Amino acid sequence: MEETLYNIEIHKDDIGYIGKLFSDMDGIKEFKNEYLDKLLRDITMDMQLALEEFSNRTAEYMETQEIVK
Repeated sequence: MEETLYNIEIHKDDIGYIGKLFSDMDGIKEFKNEYLDKLLRDITMDMQLALEEFSNRTAEYMETQEIVK
């Protein structure tokens, strides 16, 4: 089964780059940076942190379900 986790939009303006990250978990987040590579780093780091947090919550939930059984 395929599921979209994130949609990303990147735009360039006079000052630099604007990135929008759309997800069901976190809603919409906006990132700004003068440099594209740094903008992409910020977006990637945010996605990694969100997915790690989700994984930790899932693991904790599974542990509590094993205790209940």
